Formats: sequence, C-alpha cells, structure tokens
Amino acid sequence: MSVKIIIPRTFVKMLFTFTLILSLVSNFTFSTEPAQPAEPVEKPEPAKTSTPAQANRDTTTWFNVKDWSLEGKPFRQTERFFDRLPAKAKNVVRPPVWSLSQHSAGMCVFFKTDAPEIHARWHLLSPSLAMDHMPATGVSGLDLYARDDQGNWRWLAIGRPTQQKMQAKLVNGIEPTLREYMIYLPLYNGLELLEIGVPKNAQFTPIPPRKQKPILFYGTSITQGGCASRPGMCHTAILQRRLNRPVINLGFSGNGKMEKEVAQLLAELDPCLYVIECLPNMNAQLVAERTEPLVKIIRQARPDTPIVLVEDRTYSNAAFFPAKQKHHATNRAALRQAYENLTAAGIKNLHYVEGQNLLGADGTGTVDGSHPTDLGFVRMADALEPVIKPLILD
Repeated sequence: MSVKIIIPRTFVKMLFTFTLILSLVSNFTFSTEPAQPAEPVEKPEPAKTSTPAQANRDTTTWFNVKDWSLEGKPFRQTERFFDRLPAKAKNVVRPPVWSLSQHSAGMCVFFKTDAPEIHARWHLLSPSLAMDHMPATGVSGLDLYARDDQGNWRWLAIGRPTQQKMQAKLVNGIEPTLREYMIYLPLYNGLELLEIGVPKNAQFTPIPPRKQKPILFYGTSITQGGCASRPGMCHTAILQRRLNRPVINLGFSGNGKMEKEVAQLLAELDPCLYVIECLPNMNAQLVAERTEPLVKIIRQARPDTPIVLVEDRTYSNAAFFPAKQKHHATNRAALRQAYENLTAAGIKNLHYVEGQNLLGADGTGTVDGSHPTDLGFVRMADALEPVIKPLILD
C-alpha cells in the first residue's frame, strides 16, 4: 500500500526561500583579514596629513632677503633691517618721523630665476594692513616686476596681504625662462621678514643692489606713496624704472617739514641728486624759515650735488576753496623767494619745479583732493622726469 505524502505549497515556497538565503550567505566571508584581489596591485602610499605651509616647504626652497640686502635702503646701521633711518636717529628726530622711518617705502630686492612660480613670505611690523583711503596692496603688499625680452620692467603680480604674517604664491604658470625680477616692499608698513620661494629644482641667483648713486626724495605722505594702489605705482618707483636708477624714498607722512635734524641725515648720504618736495606739510612761515638752512646744510656736505626744490601739488578741488588757493599761493611764493635768495647767495646747481600742474589740470588725479591715485603719480613722474633726467650725470 503506497503512502501519498502531500506537501503544502506554502512549505515549498518557504523551503525555496531558505535555500536561496543560505546560498547567498555562503558567498560572504566574515574573516577579519582583508579580501585579497584577484590580481596583484601596487600597494598605495598612506595619505599624508599636512598643512599647506608644510606641504609648501616640502617642494619650495626659501631665500631670506637679509642675506643679500636691498636697493633703496639709505643707511646700513639700522635698528631693524628694513628701517629707513639709522639707529642713531631714534632719539634725534621727532617720534613720528622715527616711527614712519620703520616703513619700507622705496626699497626693493632683485633676483634671477627660471622658476615657473614664485612664492613669498613676509611678516609685517604692524597689523594695520590698510587705510580708509589706501588699499592693503599699497600699504602692506609686495609688488613683483620682471624684465621682458627688451630689458624693460613689466608688472607681473601683487602680493595681497590678509594678515600680519603672510605666505602666498605671487605668480604661477609663467614660462620657466631665466630672467630678472624685482619686488617692491610695502609703502606704509614695516617688515620683520621677507623670504622668496621657488621650486627646489629651479635656479635662483640673488642680485645685490646697484652701485650707482641713487636719486634721493625727501618729502611728505605723497613722497612716501600715499595713495598708490601698489608699491610700484608711487612716482619715485615709476622714475626709478624709467631712469634705470636706484631711488631712496625718505617720505614721512604728515612730517616732511625740512627739519634741521633730518637735513643733517640727508647730508650724510651721497646721492646723484636731491629732490625736496615738503611743501604739502608746511605753511608759508615754515617754508621761509627752513628752506634756506636745509639747502645750506646739504650744500656744505655735498657742494656739487644737484638739488631740486618742488612746489606743492594743487589740491584737485582748490578751485572751490579760497583758503586752499591762498595756501598754495603763499607756500609757493615763500619757496620761490628762498630759491632766489639761495641763487643770489651763490648756491649753484639748484633747480625749481612749479606745482600747479603736477597732478594734471583736470582734477582727476587724487583719492581725496590731496593724495594721488596711480594716475596722479604717473602725472607727477611725467612732470619731474624732464627736470631730473638731465641732472643725472654719472
């Protein structure tokens, strides 16, 4: 007698599902060892964790500017490397003049490299990076120029400061040809450190300052560079490039007042000519009192060096303010009288530049009516160049 076994359809479905699950589970491994690939592969390097600065140090060689010096640094014996007046002047000149002398206006550094990228590290003396009428790029930035194939200086890049201690890639992707570079230093801030970085496999040759006698500018905030958008756009720097001549910038913002103590320091230097542009910080009485003593102090030490007296620029809105017109008229009359007195007294090689059109005649050359924009500085350079150029004899 046969026994017929009837298996419910639902049981069959459950058995099939269980078998399928068992088959899938059998394909997994629960070993703590990693699964081996079917074919051998190169084991990757472990990931490196580093800050951008650390990564940069791994691929960049740094050169400290203090190892080969600056052009435009007037005195060697300074309290800080990037100061413009000697340490001995600290207790001689007025405190504002001393403080401003720690700004690096007018200084620049030269080097050659074939690097496709150029880095910079600069530590600023002051955390005040900008002013309300002058950008941080001019106050605290670096300005990079390169010589082109014709030997002319061409602007290349700017170092934009965002904090007191900066590290930045100034430029990247340039043709890796050996060429000469120049970096202008900040106009209205000082430096504690300046280093230039290039890739480790790049050539780098520091270039010492030129040995030619410099043009020396002594003056006010305008001389110092207010309010150029970047350091290379101050008129002193423009003339440096045009005339291919070293320049010393002794502009002291609000404090270019022809003081005897500063005059004596100027006389210690041996430039190819002096350019005196102090009137924006003076009134007619001071001009009358101090111009002749200033010139005589310089002339006693430097009997043959040309001296150029420059009138004050015209306020760009002076046409609307009688007081400003009177200020210009009296200041200029006092300077002209001093110039005539000096020439009558036998002072030779003394020259004079009128100020009426130093910034042009259309009133568009300033930030605030007083301080030039880049356009204003170009116009100042245009006005001064034909006077200065013939006086450079050596």
